[in-house]
Amino acid sequence: MQGWAENQGIEGSMITFMGDPAGELTKALDMSMTHPGPPSVGIIGRCKRFALHVVNGEVKIVRVSEAEDDPAGDDNPEATLAPAMISAIKGEANSEL
Repeated sequence: MQGWAENQGIEGSMITFMGDPAGELTKALDMSMTHPGPPSVGIIGRCKRFALHVVNGEVKIVRVSEAEDDPAGDDNPEATLAPAMISAIKGEANSEL
């Protein structure tokens, strides 16, 4: 995760990259990929492509990129990318006013 964070230039920002090597968080969040495709090619224990906005330990926004024909969200990851999350966070902030 450190190498990815360095590559993305997030040092000193509010972004934190976190790993989940044993899948504990993935399971607790119910984000385990259950589609039969990845295990059929040897990818076991993969999590769904998701993004969370968490404030003081409270999950405010959850976005998942997946489809029946794209369980990993590789073809259409937009819901979990920064522009969509920023828009959702801004929308949440406006609704609280």
